[in-house]
Amino acid sequence: MEVEVKFRITDAEAVERKISAFAEFVVEKIEEDIYFNHPCRDFAETDEALRIRRDSDGFTLTYKGSKIDPETKTRDEIKLRVEDFEKMKEILTRLGFRVAGKVVKRRRIYRSDEVIICVDWLDELGTFVELEVESEDIEWAKKKIFEYAESLGLERGESIRKSYLEMILDVADSN
Repeated sequence: MEVEVKFRITDAEAVERKISAFAEFVVEKIEEDIYFNHPCRDFAETDEALRIRRDSDGFTLTYKGSKIDPETKTRDEIKLRVEDFEKMKEILTRLGFRVAGKVVKRRRIYRSDEVIICVDWLDELGTFVELEVESEDIEWAKKKIFEYAESLGLERGESIRKSYLEMILDVADSN
């Protein structure tokens, strides 16, 4: 189970200084995500996601189930490494899946114990910090990530449950 929270930030340098005090820097990379919609049901309505990610680690196909917690982005997540980004995209398209959108971000990843902390820059949206724990114990994971968020000066009630894709589509719809 992936338990995650996201916050909009205005001063990434200040947040990263705080993160560096307790977490180890892992990597900086560009992530390109292509999201797909199911041919027979609308993932926007079912709150699911299917994507192919291209980054410096390779290519990953990810399915995310609907969110199950009103305060976080807690959901089932299944990941599978794929050998070829374009061929995976072609397979999904031939099966009737349609491209729903694209998200490109620059991401700096940190780790502290079980918590993954990402600082993300998206041209369309701005700068964010995400905190994530993979655990079957959702309440423990929530407690852990909100403790870390508080240490970064982030308010629990200001977390964002929408995905980057949802946020990008909202911006596109308002234009």
